[in-house]
Amino acid sequence: MTPIDPGLAQVLPIILPLIWAAILALAVFLYVLLGGYDLGLGVLFPLAPSDKDRDAMMNSVAPFWDGNETWLVLGGGGLLAAFPLAYSVMLPALYIPIILMLMGLILRGVAFEFRFKSDRYRWAWDLAFAGGSILAALMQGAIIGAFIEGFTVKDNKFAGGPFDWLTPFSAVTAIALLSGYVMLSAGWLIMKGDEALREWAYSVGRYALIALTAFIVIFSLWTPFLHPEIAARWFKPAHIVMLSPVPLATAATVIGIWWALERRQRYLPFILSAVLFVLCYTGLAVSLFPYIVPPNITIWQAAAAPESQLFMLYGAIPILPIILGYTAYSYYVFWEATDTYH
Repeated sequence: MTPIDPGLAQVLPIILPLIWAAILALAVFLYVLLGGYDLGLGVLFPLAPSDKDRDAMMNSVAPFWDGNETWLVLGGGGLLAAFPLAYSVMLPALYIPIILMLMGLILRGVAFEFRFKSDRYRWAWDLAFAGGSILAALMQGAIIGAFIEGFTVKDNKFAGGPFDWLTPFSAVTAIALLSGYVMLSAGWLIMKGDEALREWAYSVGRYALIALTAFIVIFSLWTPFLHPEIAARWFKPAHIVMLSPVPLATAATVIGIWWALERRQRYLPFILSAVLFVLCYTGLAVSLFPYIVPPNITIWQAAAAPESQLFMLYGAIPILPIILGYTAYSYYVFWEATDTYH
């Protein structure tokens, strides 16, 4: 193996953790976005106007739902490989919500396959699909909330209890993410449904947007009080002007979604909902960077050896475009085929 240039060897420990943090952030965001509208459909499933509409909702995501899980696998595997210290701290802290999330994903996956093959017990698979979706969405929100609050760490090990993740803040975050997923799924149904289903989705979207906006406000006011560093980052006079575009763009996007719903736009509600997720994700990144285990461990402290990260990067460079490419191609190929009443 060719030795690394001494000058490059000094830079790699700084650059590689940033690159891997960006890769993992991208994987997590794409899972939240693509898996979000999918889980949101499950949340709305029991409320659909008719059984025909429930069939249409499942048909609309049939070619995509399992592929969306790729990003979850990439995020978890990448965390273990690139930031083993962070993995070793967060996994024990989040065993219970992670296991419950996986149980929900398994339950909805099984229900997805068996629902169309069963007439007598279809109602049971409907409940399994909805219950699994709600459970997975809530646990994902709780995990995000626990991550933002931070973990009790001593000697680079998790030193808290098995239910430290279950707090008022994580509970609010769980419901907030659930409402965001419902907003995404309403936008998806507006794009893919027939006229009657679209009208129902417009109504659902308005309620979801009101709830989501309220949670964004609560979240924005509550988060700075969790860690002094977050408050200092957002409220220092020098930072207010620099960071103000994020909340201003968020407010403008919320107004744009409401306008799109009222004007019965076909594609804008989903597109702007995705933009809203991007802005919330950006705000979260601004609040927490450079900590990968708030508020104790930075990405550089948690990083694997530069040689290991560089070796894995050689594999990630070709794999990432392939995953992005087949995801985009699958949506391109099946887009017309999944119009719900074709």
